[in-house]
Amino acid sequence: MKRLMILSGLLLMAGLAVRAQERVAEYKVRPAVAVRTPLQGDSINFKGERFTPADLLKTKISLDFDAHPSERVSADTAGYVTVAKADKDHLVYLFSTHLRAERFLKGKLNVYSPVRFEVFVNGESRQSKDTAEDSLSQVRPSVVSLRMEPEADCVVVIKLLSSADDKMQPMLKCEFEKEKDFAEVVCRMAPDLQRRLSLFETNFGSRVRWVSLSPNGKYLLTCYSDNYGVKRSKTRCELTEVKTGRVILPSANERMRWMPRSNKLYYTVVGKEQNDLVVFDPATMREEVLLKNVPEEHFTWSPTEDCLIYTLTDEGEKVAGPLKRLLHPDDRIPDSRNRYYLMKYDLSTGLSERLTYGSHSVYLNDISPDGKKLLCSTSKSNITECPFSLSSLFEIELSTLKTDTLVGWDAYIGGASYSPDGKKLLLTGGPDALGGIGRNCDPHPIANSFDTQAFILDLTTQKLDPITRDFNPTVTPLQWNRVDGCIYFNTTDGDCRNIYRYSLKTRRFEKLPLEEDVIYNFSLAEDNPSVAAYVGGGNTGTGAAYMYDAKKQTSALLANPMSLILEKIELGKMEEWDFTAADGTTIRGMMCLPPSFDPAKKYPLIVYYYGGTLPSTRGITSPYSPQLFASRNYVVYVLQPSGTIGYGQEFSARHVNAWGDRTADEIIEGTKKFCAAHPFVDAKRIGCLGASYGGFMTMYLQTKTDLFAAAASHAGISNVASYWGEGYWGYSYNSVAAAESYPWNNPDLFTKHGALFNADKIKTPLLLLHGTADTNVPIGESIQMYNALKILGKPVELITVEGENHFILDYDKRVLWHNSIMAWFARWLQNSPAWWNDLYPERHW
Repeated sequence: MKRLMILSGLLLMAGLAVRAQERVAEYKVRPAVAVRTPLQGDSINFKGERFTPADLLKTKISLDFDAHPSERVSADTAGYVTVAKADKDHLVYLFSTHLRAERFLKGKLNVYSPVRFEVFVNGESRQSKDTAEDSLSQVRPSVVSLRMEPEADCVVVIKLLSSADDKMQPMLKCEFEKEKDFAEVVCRMAPDLQRRLSLFETNFGSRVRWVSLSPNGKYLLTCYSDNYGVKRSKTRCELTEVKTGRVILPSANERMRWMPRSNKLYYTVVGKEQNDLVVFDPATMREEVLLKNVPEEHFTWSPTEDCLIYTLTDEGEKVAGPLKRLLHPDDRIPDSRNRYYLMKYDLSTGLSERLTYGSHSVYLNDISPDGKKLLCSTSKSNITECPFSLSSLFEIELSTLKTDTLVGWDAYIGGASYSPDGKKLLLTGGPDALGGIGRNCDPHPIANSFDTQAFILDLTTQKLDPITRDFNPTVTPLQWNRVDGCIYFNTTDGDCRNIYRYSLKTRRFEKLPLEEDVIYNFSLAEDNPSVAAYVGGGNTGTGAAYMYDAKKQTSALLANPMSLILEKIELGKMEEWDFTAADGTTIRGMMCLPPSFDPAKKYPLIVYYYGGTLPSTRGITSPYSPQLFASRNYVVYVLQPSGTIGYGQEFSARHVNAWGDRTADEIIEGTKKFCAAHPFVDAKRIGCLGASYGGFMTMYLQTKTDLFAAAASHAGISNVASYWGEGYWGYSYNSVAAAESYPWNNPDLFTKHGALFNADKIKTPLLLLHGTADTNVPIGESIQMYNALKILGKPVELITVEGENHFILDYDKRVLWHNSIMAWFARWLQNSPAWWNDLYPERHW
């Protein structure tokens, strides 16, 4: 009886083991490729080795199933797929399938075949078998260990080699076996699984970088970027004829740019002494060296094309010895002692003439349409008075070098450019520039100077017109067109970047009806404003180029190279979701649902918000893209709380002297209302995430609420006072965020609003991440918070990223950084700590 029980137990265990192994039922297979045995002049090579069929297994062949035809095949009842045997020489077959786990999973792929094969996982060779068996009874599995991140595609390709001398038909069986601790994790296997968006697609792929129309609108220069990986990328340019779409120069020089008037392209090449300037004429298709030995610095053409204006650097004083006396708070910043001056290169004489000299740098803003005047700006320190610097705008008469000050020392003035007739100026600056004529932020006493405004100055009457005072989007001037007389602006328009045209006659702004939500690049023909070209993207795409017909107000797609990648990826549905705050303010937002969303399920939620005072712009190229988190089965809520630019001056002014006031309450209120409105959200599994000022907000939120089950802060500010004094731009950023406030006259702002001084109120598990070389928000901001929460016995982790600054630029490090965030949320929001524990096994101090 006892023996029978033992036998039954063994049979039960065997049954469980069988059920733990899942057979791959279907594959894609490419047609067989014949491979011949190479001509052998000798029986052995110089190493004394004989050539064997196993050497043919090393034959390189593209593993790309998208670029080659394939068919879907199914395994038989025993789990095998059988293909035709080589009747002479050898045949190579490629099989492919995809595996994807809902949660972190470890397991092994058992591969069976009587013939030789090699296994690739995500393009990497992981296992090979270089012998052939005479019967299936002799076949033993080759084991490939798999470590699968949640919802990350594991692409398995098996290269099978069939030789005429093999005894057996080429056959293949694969079984996936989960490790015991991961038996309950759902894993899907199919050769045509639609992929999820990954960090890779946010960095790499093909897209249009920029477009540029000739002044007459007849020709278009388009620059493409093809990024295949960290070490494999290229850029390419082509020149086309707009009317026909014909490519007239398929391999245009990447440095080509349009001359201001003559509809010719120019670029520079290395010359005998300096650079030579080469000009290409699309009308004649001729190229010639126009000038020899022009300055090697970046230059600006005069509109009359008779001279070049460029900038040279006066190197600042170098410190000798180990000690350095700081001259200014900015003296810590590299090259801050350098000064910059203007030079003129005369094309007719070859003379390089210095135009400016002194202790203050001078910057070129524009050149008058007749080429006779330069519009310049300079600045000086004003360290005892917020915002700590002053700028001035002036003209230089090129023939006499006489100057005329147009705007005296102003704390908030920005750049300027001439009108097409040279009689007016388009100025930019903060709302408080030019005596506050453009300010419209009541009831707030101080405007947000990041909220850029535009002004028109009549040079004859000196009359100022604050044209954007009642216009909510934040503006960046693009062009004052010399034909239609309208001014074109790129704008921060809420979470979009739209192009607006301003008519001086009607004094109205008109949004151009373009195809994308976020316009990266916009080119308008100066002599033919009926035609434009642009590059844009949004929540589901990036790097798409269009031609725009202003008369018909229609766009025609030119190129969308990233679509070839994105059409194979399953993205989540995104839609706007706004709420009305307790004070009556409408707070805009977006919701992103997971791919394959099921409204009957309960999903964890991740909340994301702005960093600094910039809105969270729509797009898929950010490492904080909602689609990226939705791909891991989170619902994502992105909101634009008070203080964000792009929604009007009153709204953006809420950022000033707040440091989380109102903003934090809106995030909490919005999150609660979002959960109440969406029953598919699990209100007990909410995470929040932010970087820089958003990292500050993440920390600060945890001092005000226990709403969140987990939080992650990258490069966040824990102590407003220490950030104010230590960050390269801490004091100058606070000239906006804490205008007129200092630790000595408003200590509550610098302490009560920081998470460090409220650390004992935090209960939420908090992940802190920081680059060790961060000069914007020094790493001490995360260290202080980490130390405080450790001493308080609160759940906290600190991940430092060696050698990285405010943004994680190194892609390999970014992958590890990104995985740490995802694993943290998986641990606390998806009840799946295995990934975090695998990345960071428990250690005892």
